[in-house]
Amino acid sequence: MSKPIFTAHATAKGGREGNVKSDDGLIDLKLVNPAAGKSDEKGSNPEQLFAAGYAACYDGALNHKAKEKKKEIESKITADVDFLKDPADNGFKIGVTLNIEVKGVSQKEAEELAKEAHDFCPYSKATRGNIDVQLKTTAV
Repeated sequence: MSKPIFTAHATAKGGREGNVKSDDGLIDLKLVNPAAGKSDEKGSNPEQLFAAGYAACYDGALNHKAKEKKKEIESKITADVDFLKDPADNGFKIGVTLNIEVKGVSQKEAEELAKEAHDFCPYSKATRGNIDVQLKTTAV
């Protein structure tokens, strides 16, 4: 492994019905299991946290690739992370749809930037070959 640029720290306790907290305290969230059917209980879950991280990371990669091509864009990424049954082992898995909105370029350019960002994004690299990721790109 190469030398880290920085390291993020977070600690989870109690599994899907516990708590997750970053070392600096900026993230301090109660976790609830939406699949358990306790709809009145408020809290986050691993899929929501993954969606937030992936959306932020991918948006950074998209803007980096646009800047390399000297394109002025505005972007919005919504990551939909699905919690799925895994028939391979009767367990569970996740799937992701990245909804990519790009303002300032044509549909073709937006799709090209989206693909390049997907090749460059650390989250995309980490998930490649492990989970299904769909890119839905719209030039607005």
